Amino acid sequence: MLPKLKSVEPLPNYQLLLTFDNGEQRQFDMNSYLDKGIFANLKDESLFRLVRVSFDTIEWPNGAALCPEYCMLKVIVTKPHQS
Repeated sequence: MLPKLKSVEPLPNYQLLLTFDNGEQRQFDMNSYLDKGIFANLKDESLFRLVRVSFDTIEWPNGAALCPEYCMLKVIVTKPHQS
């Protein structure tokens, strides 16, 4: 079972810090998405910083959204899960 996304925090250089309910933290790099479709609007840092968790999804007010399960596969683990 995958852990549930608890919070998302915008970091400098279009990075997201994802915190899961098992205590694990992962860093997701958004840079490669900023030239694609609705994500291009997130180059505006003030909009990028408005990221939030909504119904287990990472989303922004402009309608851009990411599935946390996808993000888990494309991230750097910054704080591993402690069993």
